[in-house]
Amino acid sequence: MSGAAVAILGAGAFGTALACVVARSGRAVMLWGRDAGALQTMAETRRNEPYLPGATLPAGIRFELDLARAVQADVVVLALPTQALRDGARLLRGQMRAGTALVAAAKGIEQASGAFVTAILDVELPGVDAAVLSGPSFAIDIAHGLPTAVTLAAPSLALAERLAGALSGPGFRIYHSDDVLGVEIGGAAKNVLAIAAGIVIGAGLGDSARAALVARGFAELRRLALAAGARPETLMGLSGLGDLVLTASSPQSRNFSFGVALGQGRSVAEAAGGKLAEGAFTAPALTRLARSRQVDMPICDAVAAVVAGRLSVRDAAAGLIDRPRRAE
Repeated sequence: MSGAAVAILGAGAFGTALACVVARSGRAVMLWGRDAGALQTMAETRRNEPYLPGATLPAGIRFELDLARAVQADVVVLALPTQALRDGARLLRGQMRAGTALVAAAKGIEQASGAFVTAILDVELPGVDAAVLSGPSFAIDIAHGLPTAVTLAAPSLALAERLAGALSGPGFRIYHSDDVLGVEIGGAAKNVLAIAAGIVIGAGLGDSARAALVARGFAELRRLALAAGARPETLMGLSGLGDLVLTASSPQSRNFSFGVALGQGRSVAEAAGGKLAEGAFTAPALTRLARSRQVDMPICDAVAAVVAGRLSVRDAAAGLIDRPRRAE
């Protein structure tokens, strides 16, 4: 698939950044979006200033408003938020030609159903082998061509390798895996832990407390992966540990910044600033999954309770600190 034509659905930050990667590789790429005015502005200025300030978009990107035309590509990437993924998938019914590969570039769990992203696609687009792209990556870094490495997981290792070849580019390296569930757990749960790390910093508890929280939170992820049937070692890679390190330490992370604001005493609405972080949606779904698998995830439980307004930041921190002593 190294010469495959690629269509990216979603002209937000990550979708546009991924289009930059494909175009720089000299491959055909279409970027689809609903907003005709925004697409026209991007085509004329070669910029996507609302999402990627200062980044110049390569000339090879073709901006497309016609969804039916866009999805005739060899590879279709759904660069949509997890909570909007189901509606996006429904738009594709009857549109894609046979043999088109589908990749979800979303991290999280659907709040209403508790489904991971490929499970959503399996239901809405039966018969399509859905892959998922995840890992430590800020869209602005990708758009500027800064070195980035992520993981692409598909039901078969051969398919994952072919798709990685279709979407890789200069400075953007994709490792491939067939542990789809493991990659999805890492991509979803790290957002919840990033909120927790932000709360710790916002509350003034210090970097030592954040390091302890990240380490113990990572142990929670591995327990969940094992119980859910994923490979715990997958969580040691880019889509687990790598992504957690990035999002739990950088103010560029919406989840981390949301947590910082909560830790500083702001309400959920104030901290969200009009757009709730993905980890806030994921937290309750993740805790339900953990309970169904009888997995203890106290840090994720605390985040879910704080976001829901059932627990104050102060009480959450005290509860975690005062947990019974145990062997590591």
